[in-house]
Amino acid sequence: MRAILAIDQGTTNSKAVLVSEEGEIVGRGSAPVGIAYPKPGWVEQDPRRLYASVREAVDACLKAGPEVAVEAVAISNQRESVTAWDADTGEALGPVVSWQCRRTAQDCERLIAEGQLDRVQALTGLPLDPMFPGSKFRWLLDRIAAGRSVRLGTIDSWLVHCLTGGRRHACDASNAARSQLFDLREQRWSEELGDVFGVDIALLPEVLDSSADFGRTQGLPGVPDGTPIMAAIGDSHAALFGHGAFKPGDGKVTFGTGSSVMTTLSHFIPPRNGVTTTVAWRLGGKPTFAFEGNILVCAASLPWMADILGLADVAALVELAASAAPGGPGFVPAFVGLGAPYWNSDARALFSQINFNTTRAQMARSVTDSIAFQVHDVIAAMRTQSGGELGALYVDGGPSQNRFLMQCVSNLIEHPVIQCEAPEASALGAAYLAGLSLGLWSDLDIVAALPRNTQIIEPQPVDRAGLLDRWNDALARSTFRQTQAKGE
Repeated sequence: MRAILAIDQGTTNSKAVLVSEEGEIVGRGSAPVGIAYPKPGWVEQDPRRLYASVREAVDACLKAGPEVAVEAVAISNQRESVTAWDADTGEALGPVVSWQCRRTAQDCERLIAEGQLDRVQALTGLPLDPMFPGSKFRWLLDRIAAGRSVRLGTIDSWLVHCLTGGRRHACDASNAARSQLFDLREQRWSEELGDVFGVDIALLPEVLDSSADFGRTQGLPGVPDGTPIMAAIGDSHAALFGHGAFKPGDGKVTFGTGSSVMTTLSHFIPPRNGVTTTVAWRLGGKPTFAFEGNILVCAASLPWMADILGLADVAALVELAASAAPGGPGFVPAFVGLGAPYWNSDARALFSQINFNTTRAQMARSVTDSIAFQVHDVIAAMRTQSGGELGALYVDGGPSQNRFLMQCVSNLIEHPVIQCEAPEASALGAAYLAGLSLGLWSDLDIVAALPRNTQIIEPQPVDRAGLLDRWNDALARSTFRQTQAKGE
């Protein structure tokens, strides 16, 4: 059997899947990555452990799957996380500074005070926020000894470096578009942005299409040396592609540690209303654009709350939450500030409107409902910005398999959501892109027609106005101290 090996390198786990010529997953493997919080608001990973987890996931996948001939490797990866390494030796020169990390918040505030925000947004489609890599690249460079031959990169470029034995320094356009150093309209690294952030763009990888030749493997267990790497793409973009969301207005919500809400655009639309504009993917040198809203904390709040309530696991938390009616306490999961559409680094996590009658079930429900509220706010901002209709909306990631959680989302946005049986949408999207490179599938129509087991969840009537009032009250409280400090 011929198959594509798709690597999905995420925040907490690295996954690997084997995808057949029929577009079906025939093998799976995963391995934990590990994550560290050295200071409040700081989030980082070990780049060597990250690549080791990829090797472990690939090994587990190949052992669990059928005997296959791996035709190509494809990569999807956590985005906005960056690292640095020595171009000559491959030695890691710093940690992976995570997309969740807020260590450069003051640097971003300084750039905003210097009047850089409008220009950065105009060129990149992204706000000046520590989630994005521009300021993080500078942070890494400031801690590297002089005289080193430095390479900077997003996680796809680090994996390409490792998988090719250091022979290639390349990334794809979707990852470049999340770097804050990439001019979206010109589709190239920007010297102007390099000057803004103090980053030499010569240290950055070559930018390729999402479906392209990224080099040949070397030393990947179970995979013959010389196997081509034929795709790389950010995980959220890969999920959008994997769902076949090719029509303008089609979108997806990926639920994981955080969440990414994306909708495909027919053309470039400048960002506003707290959502970003990005490259969804690039094929044949032509970018497809998308709106995106990045939610910093989504499912990460679930195990935290399960532990506080003394529950066995997240499944027990969701079961408890489902036993409570909506409309209890408010909860804002601003553990590392708030992302889209609020972009508030100073917001703080909190519960609101708790009293002696508040139950454990209501507390659990307030945490699960916070997932739906954040998605609602991003979708509302996108609808306002585009002026168009929301099309098919797919959901993926581990929490998307839970009917209760997805019903809450559908109810709040008043729109059907399409639940997919296989949660590995990102890996599938990367595999489909590699298949296009190989000629296994000839065009997007063929990819869109590949089999997908889905279930549509229709919205049910709820007191949306009352629920949103309570949520907005909690949001206001989470930013109260910052508002006071500014005298607003």
